[in-house]
Amino acid sequence: MTHYDVIIVGSGIAALAAAKELCEKMNILIITKTNTTSSNSHLAQGGIACAIGEDDDLNFHYADTVKAGCRHNKNEAVKMLVNEGKNIISSLIEAGLPFDRDAHGNLLLGKEGAHSYSRIIHAGGDATGRHAVQFFLENLQGRVQILENQFVCDVVVKEGRAVGIVAKTEDEQLHFYSSPHVILATGGCGQIYDWTSNHPNATGDGLAMAFRAGCRLVDMEFTQFHPTMLSVNDKCYGLISEAVRGEGAILVDETGERFMEGTHPMRELAPRDVVARAIYRKRKKGLQVFLDISRIPFFRERFPTISQMCTKQGINLDKGKIPVSPGMHFLMGGIETDLVGRTNIAGLYAVGEAACTGAHGANRLASNSLLEGLVFGTRAAKFILKRKLGYKEKFEISNYHTVKKKKIPEKAEIRQVMTNWVGIERKGENLAKAVAWFEQYVESHPVNSFLYTIDEIERINMLTAGYLIAKGALQRTESRGGHFRTDYPAERVEWEGKRIVLTNQQEVGVENE
Repeated sequence: MTHYDVIIVGSGIAALAAAKELCEKMNILIITKTNTTSSNSHLAQGGIACAIGEDDDLNFHYADTVKAGCRHNKNEAVKMLVNEGKNIISSLIEAGLPFDRDAHGNLLLGKEGAHSYSRIIHAGGDATGRHAVQFFLENLQGRVQILENQFVCDVVVKEGRAVGIVAKTEDEQLHFYSSPHVILATGGCGQIYDWTSNHPNATGDGLAMAFRAGCRLVDMEFTQFHPTMLSVNDKCYGLISEAVRGEGAILVDETGERFMEGTHPMRELAPRDVVARAIYRKRKKGLQVFLDISRIPFFRERFPTISQMCTKQGINLDKGKIPVSPGMHFLMGGIETDLVGRTNIAGLYAVGEAACTGAHGANRLASNSLLEGLVFGTRAAKFILKRKLGYKEKFEISNYHTVKKKKIPEKAEIRQVMTNWVGIERKGENLAKAVAWFEQYVESHPVNSFLYTIDEIERINMLTAGYLIAKGALQRTESRGGHFRTDYPAERVEWEGKRIVLTNQQEVGVENE
């Protein structure tokens, strides 16, 4: 059994930000299920929101975040996001992260949905995540140990404290790593839906591990569907960044109607849930939806990654229209943490999309995701640096042999249930069906990693994430942000500030803010 001061599960921006802060003083392990660049962070196109422009202000960024979050945000978390985020971005600029600039050397600031000012900074046009991840990896080279292609099965908890992890290599061999501090930075769960912008690795692993460990999970019903994913022959091929609409693209249906006119005052730059539902309803009527990019000069130069993706799928950009459809993009809820990443299990932390600090509320503001990873990954690391390292704890998992193996549904079936019953628009009858179906398969205790294969554990994780989303969605009898109930179509005042808590200790609880 190998011991580390801190184990970080995942390799996205939150994991790397934490590792950067810790690596000078502690022995760090980053462990990831495939390779270090296989993450949603690496795929991120849009950029990073930061009130850095001369006419902008931290208070404006704060206000936009809360407004997009439908008054469900935790105010202190939002303050830290925008305030500390600006400081971190400034330090990254000084350190040489290559953000895009104009001919005079000024930062190029883009505008995206629900932002009142142009405040989105980019790198490589539409490749911000890739540049940011590469920048951190280069800086961490030789300073942390990184294990790739190891699937973390569970967090080991002894006497109410996290003491390490159980992992499997590609050949299904078990490995054990102990540490007094385990950080889950495993990202989201978009792969539980048919259409998603998420990396194939985003199967809700951290969410499921935390649930089995006894963590509290909150706001799981708040799922953000990105409005514009490339849609060809009823298949999804990747994200068309919101920055495209920020540069002037408009949404039209196959009849040429600009349907966001009259739908919302901000039209194409309305909050994502509003735009996603508008496109979803058009498609339900059998109408195809397009992004009209004809107003954007030098589109290929401005959006090279998107242009390449469209060309690969046979889209002629000279015609000025890209076919789009919504897809699962981001989970606002997750493992409940405080403002330094602590969960209710001692020694276990969560950061990034896997965590829920309350910063995003019911609907994440565009380009706040990389910012969140940077801010709260750094905060968790700074807190850990102040802790005592603790002692080396050995553990056994031989008692897992007594657990009987279940038959696990295939991924396609899981996705079908989520897409049909827990999608962009929801109703109680279907949510109840989904919860009943998931309950047959969810594991409330650590999985038997001797008996189950990596693929089976991954499917158990998908089932667990689906169950938690469906359970929270059934319990929340209102529509707010990313959660829309056709049987309760409006926000209800009595629900403001209330959070649904799910754990393996109690089925469902509702807590006031």
